[in-house]
Amino acid sequence: MTLLAVFAAAFLSLAAAAPLASLELRDVYTPPVLYPHAGTVWKIGNHHNVTWNTTDPPKQITNPIGQIYLTKNLINLNISLASGFNILDGRIVVKVPDVTPGDKYAVVLFGDSGNFSPFFTITH
Repeated sequence: MTLLAVFAAAFLSLAAAAPLASLELRDVYTPPVLYPHAGTVWKIGNHHNVTWNTTDPPKQITNPIGQIYLTKNLINLNISLASGFNILDGRIVVKVPDVTPGDKYAVVLFGDSGNFSPFFTITH
């Protein structure tokens, strides 16, 4: 009986894995952030273009809808700077939020995947 149970479990695990073979191969598109770059200084309340390189996108992008968040020390501050734009636009204007001035801020561009900018500074 034990051998039959082992065989049945092995068969069921193979059968459960079968649908995975029919999944389509998906892309991961992580366009590099060009601005802000290292040394950039943003002033609270000002508007800036966040830009990224779109010269080599895959033929099919799984999620073309972009979002940009602000991070500090690579920790998500849960501050959305922009959302709902096409990841192939290559730039979006954002308003610098009222945050504690300092260094080690970065933006993260989400769409198909995420990509961080270099660290930059936010001042008053």
